[in-house]
Amino acid sequence: MTFAHPLARTTHVVSTGGIGGKIKRILVIITKLQLDRDHPKFKEDMVKRLSASAEGWIKEHFDEVDDYLLMNRPKKWVGDKD
Repeated sequence: MTFAHPLARTTHVVSTGGIGGKIKRILVIITKLQLDRDHPKFKEDMVKRLSASAEGWIKEHFDEVDDYLLMNRPKKWVGDKD
């Protein structure tokens, strides 16, 4: 089952090597919300709503995912060939 939320554009579960070799599974949530608190378009209530939803989903699916990360879609760099 995957995480779905109106404020999430896409999600992925990424496995990483943790300290001591323990594998951690991170739910990466890509959103269009502004995540920088200093930005004028930052909406704390919407970020909190998305975070609370992710935390609730993780509690239900603790055997699939260990933690979550909110991030914006990476932007292309100037001069990027892709």
